[in-house]
Amino acid sequence: MRIFLTRVFARFAAKERISDAALRDAMRRAEAGLVDADLGGGVIKQRVARPGKGKSGGYRTIVLFRRQTRAVFVYGFAKSERENIDPQELRDFRDSGRVILNLSESEMSAAVIAGKFREIGHDA
Repeated sequence: MRIFLTRVFARFAAKERISDAALRDAMRRAEAGLVDADLGGGVIKQRVARPGKGKSGGYRTIVLFRRQTRAVFVYGFAKSERENIDPQELRDFRDSGRVILNLSESEMSAAVIAGKFREIGHDA
């Protein structure tokens, strides 16, 4: 599976010191069927641990996810700052998922080169 971050999410992760390894771990759990919330339309919510602490007090991430193919982290927030996303945001994420999850591998690679996404590596 290829794992990507949007520019907005990459800034959030850097600010909060969330490592690429923690994000890859979240996607390994999702691949194993351990999804925190399936929001439909290729959108999942997955918890990521706060550095040095556990997942329960950590971050919630919104990921565009297609098993064994691609994961794109698009949004993140601390549980202490926000309870959840609102219905309009969910619709927007689903719309984005329909487009992004259907891009070809070459289109995704071109988007990385253009700076729209940052790839954090392949995960077996």
